[in-house]
Amino acid sequence: MKKLYVPYGLITLLLFITGCSKDFFEPEYTLGPIPEESIWVTDRRVREFLNTGYNYLVSRYNVDNAGAIMASACDEAVNSNLNSNINYFNNGTWGPLRTYDEQYTNSYNGLRVVNTFLKKSPASALYPITDLPGLRGEAFFLRAMFHYELFKRYGRIVLAMRPFEVSENLNLPRQSVEEVVNAIVMDCDSAINQIPAGYTKDWDAANYGRATKAAGMALKAKVLLIYASPLYNAGNEVSRWQKAADAAKAVIDQNKHGLLSATDYPNLWNYTNTATAYNKEVIFATPAGSVNTIESYNAPIGFTGGLGRTNPTQELVDAFEMKTGKPITDAGSGYDPKNPYANRDPRLNLFVVYNGANFKTGSLSRNVETFDGGLDNIPTNVNTTKSGYYMRKFLSSSATYNITGTTSVRRPWVFFRYADILLMYAEALNEAAGPNAEVYKSVDAVRVRAGMPALPTGLNQADMRERIKNERRVELCFEEQRFFDVRRWKQGETYFNKPVHGMKITKSGTTLTYTPFVIEDRVFSNKNYLYPIPQAELDKAGNLGQNPDY
Repeated sequence: MKKLYVPYGLITLLLFITGCSKDFFEPEYTLGPIPEESIWVTDRRVREFLNTGYNYLVSRYNVDNAGAIMASACDEAVNSNLNSNINYFNNGTWGPLRTYDEQYTNSYNGLRVVNTFLKKSPASALYPITDLPGLRGEAFFLRAMFHYELFKRYGRIVLAMRPFEVSENLNLPRQSVEEVVNAIVMDCDSAINQIPAGYTKDWDAANYGRATKAAGMALKAKVLLIYASPLYNAGNEVSRWQKAADAAKAVIDQNKHGLLSATDYPNLWNYTNTATAYNKEVIFATPAGSVNTIESYNAPIGFTGGLGRTNPTQELVDAFEMKTGKPITDAGSGYDPKNPYANRDPRLNLFVVYNGANFKTGSLSRNVETFDGGLDNIPTNVNTTKSGYYMRKFLSSSATYNITGTTSVRRPWVFFRYADILLMYAEALNEAAGPNAEVYKSVDAVRVRAGMPALPTGLNQADMRERIKNERRVELCFEEQRFFDVRRWKQGETYFNKPVHGMKITKSGTTLTYTPFVIEDRVFSNKNYLYPIPQAELDKAGNLGQNPDY
């Protein structure tokens, strides 16, 4: 008799992330080994088996178990914990024996779950049987998602289109990039065709968070955008860009999702806030975990319990334009180096905590002090900001929130949101057809929502390309987009192979002096466009082959 072992750790995590909310992610079965035949003869267990597949979608707010996010592995930020292994990405020690964020085992374990469901579910006791196509559509989406997570890291991978058996020869070579992309697109199309819900709120409330047609469309667009980008499109085949543009436009034309208002925008990631829970801008996200660790890991050190892990770089801060819509390097922008945060893109204040910015509300509210010797820049505190800045994005500003207390926020990690789709569409269409009216419309929608002016007319294709790249850098900062964007653009040597800077602020009386300084040197070489295949995997399956130069 076969037994399916449901890992205790996964169930523990699943219960943790759902907290007190009752939704479809919460398991009902008893801990322990379950005979495989007992799963497929019970409607409830069939559904729960698919539900466990969602648990392999990993929240990215804490990738080192000490509060690091991937922004600190690129030019967006540095991590205040100098001993974090996330620095492998930055100091040239990243390799097959020193892996980080490998996701290799996790993704293939997720693939095993969904492939088993796809194989077993047609003959299962699922009731009513009319639910089967939709549930299989969700499994196709998850299979595409796990392959995508592998693809964006490793490039060529072994496609798992069925559950492999231990007795099989698993020493398999990897498929080509084209084969991988085609397989992911095929599964996205199956998901789009079979999932009944167009977007999250087409489900009933108990099923919010399940995959939707829009999620399949968004994933398809993202994969095609990567395939069209210079990393895999050295010959700049325009047809690839057009396919990516068409896929992104399908999400837009569905007319189910949209941008949040400027008022609701700061709470986009806060599912405790009923006005923005499962909101129209979020296309697909992880389960919404009830946590307060995001605040405790990232709040400025002067607030009780704050560890200030993610410190934005000066490079990121400088990317935010002036309210005039001009970059700070433009002589006519109005930028004042003696008052560097005045009259900037409103998103700077939404996403970054800088000196003098107000943090929190109510009794916890005060202006942050990152000048030397200020409340939030204390050299004797090992966690003090390394850049003169702290991250604000994702953090709750609730007046009743206590960083060291028990009040939590239900918060997902968002994989796809509508602003990203608009910028993906603009980028792909600009490469395919130049800066036409549709390109302007998509970029300007993101800018105007943020309180910024529309782009100037008359931009050529190259100028528009740079404006779109900068818009992605600003709008999507800290969301794990730039780490992969710069790689797909093949610009790692330009942006990641050089020092990152911070801002040293000294105070004399009421006068503040701002001096940029080098925080640390960074290393990036051609091999770093892809992750190394872990040596442990190569030892088991040499036919995988290593990625170049590792």
